[in-house]
Amino acid sequence: MTITPPQTLPDRTVAGILCMIAFTVLAPVMDSFAKATPEVIVVGLILAVRFGFQVATLIPLALSLGMAHRPNLRESGLHLLRGFLLLLATGLFFSALRHMPIANAISIFFVEPFILTLLGGLLLGEDVGRRRIIACLVGFGGALLVIQPSFAELGWVALMPLGTAFCFAGYMIMTRSMAQKIHPITLQGYTAAGATVIIVPLLVIFDGTGNAALDPVVPQGLAIWTLLGVGVIATVSHLFISFALRMAPAATIAPLQYLEIVVATGLGYWIFGDFPNALTWVGIVIIVGSGLYVFAREQANSIRRRPLPPT
Repeated sequence: MTITPPQTLPDRTVAGILCMIAFTVLAPVMDSFAKATPEVIVVGLILAVRFGFQVATLIPLALSLGMAHRPNLRESGLHLLRGFLLLLATGLFFSALRHMPIANAISIFFVEPFILTLLGGLLLGEDVGRRRIIACLVGFGGALLVIQPSFAELGWVALMPLGTAFCFAGYMIMTRSMAQKIHPITLQGYTAAGATVIIVPLLVIFDGTGNAALDPVVPQGLAIWTLLGVGVIATVSHLFISFALRMAPAATIAPLQYLEIVVATGLGYWIFGDFPNALTWVGIVIIVGSGLYVFAREQANSIRRRPLPPT
C-alpha cells in the first residue's frame, strides 16, 4: 500500500498569495493616511502626490530593469485614458473617506467585481451565465444595504464609492488587454504619468480660486506626513498586487481581496472610532458571499473550457 503525499502549492503561487495578503493590508493603510490628511489639503493635491510619487518611483525602476519603452501615439492615448479613469476613481473614493467610515466605503466599492463581470459580457463578449448575473444583482442589493444608512445621513456623498467602482471597472477592462503586452511595473508607471499629466495642470489652473477640490495649499505639519504616507503606501501596495498577479492565478488570489474589509474595519475603529452598524454588516456579508460565488463560478467555467489532454 502506498501513501500519496498531500499536494502542496507551487512556491510561486504561495509567494503570490503572500503578496496579495500584503496588498490587502497596505491598501486600507493608504486609505487611512488619506482620511487622516487635514481637510485644508484638497483632494486634488492628495491625488497629485499619490500619482506623482508613483511616477518618480516606478518609471525609473522600469528604466533600470530595461522594461520601459517609448509608447506610440495610440498607446499614449490609452495610458492617458486609464490614468483619467484611475484618477477619477481615486478622487471619488478619497472624497468619500472625508465623510464615511473606511469599511463602509470599501464595502460599497466591492460591487466592482460585479460591474466588471457584467461589462465583460457586454463589451468583451465573455460568457456570463444566468447564475452569475443573479449573484451580481444580489451583490448590488447588499451594497444598497450599506449605502442606505449612509445616504440618509450624507446624501449623494454615499454614492461616491459606487462611482469609484464603475470607474475602476472601466480601468480594469482596459488593463486586461494592455497587461498582456506591457510589464505591470511599466504599465502602472505610465498610467500614473497619465493621471499626473491631468491633475497637476488642474491644480495650477485652480490655484487661488477657493475651489474645494482643486485649490492647493502648501502642506504643513501632519499633512506632510500623511501625504508622504499616501504616496509611499500606494506605490508599495500596487507593486505587491502586480507581482501577486504575475505569480499566482487570478482566481486563486482574487477572493483574498475581501480581507481589505476586515483590515479597513479594524483600522477605522482603531484610528477613527468608526464601526459598521448591524445593517451595514448584513450588506457586507451579502456582498462578500455574492463575490465569492461569482469567483467560484468563473473558476468552474474556466476549468470546463480547458481542452482535454490528448489520449
